[in-house]
Amino acid sequence: MVKIEDIQINIDSQKQAQGYYVKVILETNGNPEAESLGEKFMQQYEKLLKEHEEEDIYDLHRYYRLIIEFKPALLTILKPGKEFDMICDMAVKSFNGPLDRIRKQIEENRLTPTMKGPVMPGSSKTMDLKYLCTVCNQTFDIPPEVKEKLLDSDETQKLPKHCEKEMILKIVRTQEREKTKEPEPKLKILSAEVLMSHVDSEEAKTEYLKLLSVGIDVGSSTSHLVFSRLTLKRELSFFNMSNRFNLHNREIIYEGNIIFTPLIDRNTIDIEAVVKFFEEEYQKAGITPEMVDTGAVIVTGETAKKQNALEIVNRLSSESGKFVSASAGPNFESVLGAMGSGIVELSKQKQNTILNVDIGGGTSNLAISSNGEIVTTSCINIGGRLLGIDENFKIWRIDPPTEIVMNQLKMNYEIGDIITEDDVRKIAHEYANSLFEVMRGPATSKLASELMMTDDLDYSISIDEVSFSGGVAEMIYGQISETYKDIGNYIAEEIKNLMRQFNVPLIEPENKIRATVIGAGAFSLSVSGSTCYYDENIDLPLVNVPVVPAKINPREKNLKSKVKQALKNFNLKEGEDIFALYFKDLIHQNDLEILAKEIERALPDSVANNKIIMIILKLDGAKILGITIRDNTSIKQNLFCLDELDLEAGDWIDIGAPLKDGSVFPVTIKSLVFNKEI
Repeated sequence: MVKIEDIQINIDSQKQAQGYYVKVILETNGNPEAESLGEKFMQQYEKLLKEHEEEDIYDLHRYYRLIIEFKPALLTILKPGKEFDMICDMAVKSFNGPLDRIRKQIEENRLTPTMKGPVMPGSSKTMDLKYLCTVCNQTFDIPPEVKEKLLDSDETQKLPKHCEKEMILKIVRTQEREKTKEPEPKLKILSAEVLMSHVDSEEAKTEYLKLLSVGIDVGSSTSHLVFSRLTLKRELSFFNMSNRFNLHNREIIYEGNIIFTPLIDRNTIDIEAVVKFFEEEYQKAGITPEMVDTGAVIVTGETAKKQNALEIVNRLSSESGKFVSASAGPNFESVLGAMGSGIVELSKQKQNTILNVDIGGGTSNLAISSNGEIVTTSCINIGGRLLGIDENFKIWRIDPPTEIVMNQLKMNYEIGDIITEDDVRKIAHEYANSLFEVMRGPATSKLASELMMTDDLDYSISIDEVSFSGGVAEMIYGQISETYKDIGNYIAEEIKNLMRQFNVPLIEPENKIRATVIGAGAFSLSVSGSTCYYDENIDLPLVNVPVVPAKINPREKNLKSKVKQALKNFNLKEGEDIFALYFKDLIHQNDLEILAKEIERALPDSVANNKIIMIILKLDGAKILGITIRDNTSIKQNLFCLDELDLEAGDWIDIGAPLKDGSVFPVTIKSLVFNKEI
């Protein structure tokens, strides 16, 4: 049986941690007196604990006291309110950690007892020394180290109090006690909520946001949509001091019909037909644009190269909901395909590395996921819709990539010609070979190099398994056998042959033809930290904002030259174009004022022209930085500081209106490629 004297807790460490986190939370919330208030809190905390020093005999007593006195100490520096409740909520979670551990160990009866001191000279194992309260007549065990001191010292020792009166020492016979006493009740560990008299507050408790998201995909072969319900959870923990909302759950609530993407001609999307189709899908789902909170419209594959591609995504995004981002780009598609197929989550569950190849009508988007993270993406112009043939092998469509393949094979077919099935297989074989080339390593052949849309994959990590998604994947796994007036089934057949030839470890993803559209609806949203600085005069959403990374060392005071070079690399003009300066490095609090003035010096024309100045941090601290810029520079308006976003050079972002109390911003991170010919 575990006894109270067996429980050991590092009280000093827990106390110092509480003081540290009180100060950090105050700083995170932009409290200018965080430092002095933190010191005052610790002084009051120590004072309250000292008042009960004598009566708190064991570690568990002292830890309980630490919890009980937390709120009274906090009341000496803060009035009850949202910030007060937030600190108490987080303290409860921190205090409960050791209590949960001890409770579990007691239940399993595996707590390591405290080492007993040596048997004192002249002492008897049948006798024991106890504290006795003369008021309530209860006896209490004496810790071994205290007992040793009492027996060893000639000086009078001060005894602890109970019932507000100093206890006395009593010698008891252990044998008699063992015979007569009833079984000791199992030690019960109280919760921090009970000890502190605090449960999650209505304002600062763990919260959830529910968002309705749409994903719309206008692809080379097909067009379709999905509606998803996204749940964002406010994470309250000492490892997430900004209490940001993280995506917690994604639920697909409607999968729409799939149609062939309507085209007026080989270079033009039939916008009215596409818009009408999606309007009908909204009606079938029982959803109106006003109900949609977020999402993405993407134009993928060959369709992104059509002359009115930008017009279609802008129109659909503006008519589809509050913050539906207009997006295109091969690397972005690769990410969405891997996420929507379920392969990223699968690699996390299996703790391995999986290459997913999303083969659509116009492109094949490759993404390597390792342990739940996408580590590299790529794209090549290989898809089932790049050569259109009817049931009589009459050609009705030849896209530019197929022209390249035909030239390689010395074929001279034109639209309207009858092509032999043997030549169709040869074209499909070249496509499949080129795809396998870039799946296994860099593009080295002339054909594969010409078909590439992006850089090669990074193969610094070995692949454990391969999966396929997209429309052609339905044929690879045997779900679809009929033809769709294109060469998709022929490419699928060639891929299956190569899979057997190279003995590739093939797995099947959860989602195939709908992978990209599911990714657009359920995985395109990022969320900023909840400690942002935002000038409410800025009109949101902001769309297609280029990300300009800048490495900083405020004390070197060379930010201006670095920003100038970075803008030059992106063909942006300071003072004319809107862009987001992105800082990956941790910014020390002592450097905030220096950095604020460096930002002002680096953007003189933007300040003079009253342009939006946008600063994004990879780590926490945007609110403090924004306040510092406002208070120490001439930048008083049009300042927008976001944090906790993971961005790269070449990214573009859309930023929507705040989701909650002006503190959390939806962000879509994407790449933009329209009318890019190979």
